[in-house]
Amino acid sequence: MREPGGPGLTHRERFARAARREATDRAVFDLCGNPQTQIDYPQTRAALGALLGYGGPKQGGFSIDERILRRLDIDTRLVGGMPTPRTAHNREEGGIVYNSYGIGSKLINGHYEICHNPLGGCGIDEMLAFPMPEAEDIDLRLVDKWADDARRLHETTDYAVVAEHPVLGVLELGCWMFGYEDFLYRLAAEPELVRAFFDRVLAYQGKAVQIYYGALGRHIDCTTSGDDFGMQSGPFMSAAMFDELIKPYLKERIAYTKKYTDAFYKHHTCGSVHAFIPTLIECGVDILNPIQPGTYKMEPERLKADFGGRIAFWGGIDTQHLLPEGSVRQVKEEVKRVLSIMGGSGYILSPAHTIQSDVPAENVLAIYEGAMEAYA
Repeated sequence: MREPGGPGLTHRERFARAARREATDRAVFDLCGNPQTQIDYPQTRAALGALLGYGGPKQGGFSIDERILRRLDIDTRLVGGMPTPRTAHNREEGGIVYNSYGIGSKLINGHYEICHNPLGGCGIDEMLAFPMPEAEDIDLRLVDKWADDARRLHETTDYAVVAEHPVLGVLELGCWMFGYEDFLYRLAAEPELVRAFFDRVLAYQGKAVQIYYGALGRHIDCTTSGDDFGMQSGPFMSAAMFDELIKPYLKERIAYTKKYTDAFYKHHTCGSVHAFIPTLIECGVDILNPIQPGTYKMEPERLKADFGGRIAFWGGIDTQHLLPEGSVRQVKEEVKRVLSIMGGSGYILSPAHTIQSDVPAENVLAIYEGAMEAYA
């Protein structure tokens, strides 16, 4: 067991207190400790290590050098993944990679972007006949390996062990398989098709959740899900439509997850979702990520005032403009500002989303140096 992360609190205790919205000695620090706070590019990870004086081979079993995580006193460690089994759809043709759902993606500017929606324009019968992954085909050896990773971290460290989610969200998967314009139209015009599609997804989710959390659930402190419900200017749909079409499926997924683990539940949704937060709380979400800066009604001050007593927040440091374009001083000032609003309780400090190639390593380091200065 390593030394506690702060006076009187271990990293795990600090995380639990933050998730329960209780006072902490400082905000929880996260980097590469959940699926949405990774550093995508190895060059950036290497540059960050060089800034801290670390050379040679990467140490530790995480996406980023363990020495960096220790130096920045990061409270979180990520385990697990998405054990989606392969299907007949998996292939690569003409520079397009097709996944287990038949979704085709092409590499553009270093990222795979969706270019083929296999259910676009199809009717309900075609959708019901379309082959989807089967939970019975999940590789149990992979799940057992992740369970061993979680158990080792839980038993030999004091970090908060965060499990990546094993399944995709219903809305996001629908938008990817049908195409955004197609599927969002069907939410309003063809709700019977939407429910039939969501039923298929939920059936897979339930079986995969049992397999995954049945193995990892005892050894984790937090788990995650991801399903984007908003744009920067507002949500994808009305609160009434969200409650009618999305809420029942998210609520059942979370309830089923919590049958197999006592871990806190973090949900990731980009965009403006202020109108949906009461429903997310009712569904069982303990922590909301990423607090995307610059989006409608998602200012830290508003979120803390409106919901700070009912849900914790994770993220908030802008990856669209501040981190790619700002100076080290500007990053530190923004971190201190956000901490002054959110940091007393119920807050996990991290970039708002994945660090991409346009973010200099100096600005990644400035997030945590600014936080350390704030607490000095």
